[in-house]
Amino acid sequence: YARYTSSPDLKAFERRLTEYIACLQPATGRWRMILIVVSVCTATGAWNWLIDPETQKVSFFTSLWNHPFFTISCITLIGLFFAGIHKRVVAPSIIAARCRTVLAEYNMSCDDTGKLILKPRPHVQ
Repeated sequence: YARYTSSPDLKAFERRLTEYIACLQPATGRWRMILIVVSVCTATGAWNWLIDPETQKVSFFTSLWNHPFFTISCITLIGLFFAGIHKRVVAPSIIAARCRTVLAEYNMSCDDTGKLILKPRPHVQ
């Protein structure tokens, strides 16, 4: 793989792509932390819900009513997935993958940070 040497357009494109991906990183980190916290809360609530001996003796909805921490965290987790958190936590890699697809037409690629990679030209004989 070779680096480009003199094209200002390629340098400007790379600069903008790296800037855009870097700009997404703080928001992606926040969404990841939110997802981790809600997932841990849901898992902890589920554990407490499952080990409670009353859970087996009462109806499903009564057991959920008896464990509001689990119920609220589970509803929150489901709501986050419906809101698209699974796409937001991987947004930079989605952008990079789409750029790789487009750049492949021009015998180029990019890494996960947006740095361009020029592939050697195929030898035509």
